[in-house]
Amino acid sequence: MYPDRLRDWLEWRSCVAISSRPGRHKPCHPCALKRSAPCANTERPAHQSEAAGAVQCFGPREHIGCGRRFSPHSVWRYLLLALGFLTLLLLVWHIGPDKIYEAAAQVGPGALLVLLIPSLLMYVFEAYGWKLTLGSAADGIPFWKIFAIRTAGEVVNMTTPAYVGGEPLKAYLLQRHQIPMVEGLASVVIAKTIMTLAQVLFILVGIALAFWMLGAEGSSSQIAAAGLLTVALLSFGVAAFIFVQKRGLFMWTLRTLRGLGLHVAFLESREEKLRSLDEIILNFYTQHRSAFYAATALYLLGWLAEALEVYVIILYLGGPASLLSAIPIGALSVFIKGGTFFIPGSLGAQDGGNLLLLKAFGYSDVTGITFALLRRFRELVWIGIGLVCLAAMGRGQKRDAPKLG
Repeated sequence: MYPDRLRDWLEWRSCVAISSRPGRHKPCHPCALKRSAPCANTERPAHQSEAAGAVQCFGPREHIGCGRRFSPHSVWRYLLLALGFLTLLLLVWHIGPDKIYEAAAQVGPGALLVLLIPSLLMYVFEAYGWKLTLGSAADGIPFWKIFAIRTAGEVVNMTTPAYVGGEPLKAYLLQRHQIPMVEGLASVVIAKTIMTLAQVLFILVGIALAFWMLGAEGSSSQIAAAGLLTVALLSFGVAAFIFVQKRGLFMWTLRTLRGLGLHVAFLESREEKLRSLDEIILNFYTQHRSAFYAATALYLLGWLAEALEVYVIILYLGGPASLLSAIPIGALSVFIKGGTFFIPGSLGAQDGGNLLLLKAFGYSDVTGITFALLRRFRELVWIGIGLVCLAAMGRGQKRDAPKLG
């Protein structure tokens, strides 16, 4: 299934979900009224797939006047993406493409495959951690399918700002395995919270090691001190978020909006589902504490796999590598990436940050930028794998669509 058709199909499904009668839909957005060819018949023939029904009913995407392509948010996103790409090009030009090529030439094809092993471990640990948040609902789902769903969702996370766009997609794809949308959404909220908690722990360990290895003087220690303050604030935010989740995050949000005199129709019409979502999340934190601790440990192992990747890359680049120094480099690299979440893929900012980070630990400019580019290579490989997973699941959904009619 092509991305545009999948998006149309998701819109069609959301319309059906709020329809007053089965088989019919209402416009989900005011822009739906601007379509050049309104639907004369909103019934979907039994033999027609849902995706095809969506495309037929909505008409070509170019005729949907929702203004997505030219919204201010989109303009800023593409502007930041272009600025990040330009920054990366300037870094490469300043250091010297020939020097970078010579450094990268030390890493052969076999070594490139070895470089992917730590990220594979990271994906496996995190997929299994997510599986634990699903509880008994995931017992009948093979692990490789959960792995594929998570990998597909991470493609969206890696290619959009804030790194959360793929979470609803993961919950949506779980529905094909008889897991209700509410339970799927609860699992991704819990998993994202636990992942962030493990990330904070990893960064704290990394900053502590950076202080110990770099000393308490110099600009590096000042950066580490600023990072420590930021992580302390982040830790407070994660703790507060878990606290609110235990007391009903979504219903609390709904009540707050009502108290402010705001009535969001989308949330109001789903009050019962929001209440169920809060109950599932609360049940996990109170009744499945062992799963919470196990998932936290798995996500922490996933973050430590990032440090292993740092060690392997520096080793292949010919630099002095140690596992002890790889942990603070990996942790602070994660911190830099998280701090530039508003840039799609953290393009440019992540690469420049990695360059400065490796210079602080005594490595050359060439090693720093080559290190950043090799990590980009890894990201591109996993984006490709995720797109393959998404396309495969899209084809499976298209085959199953007539059965849903």
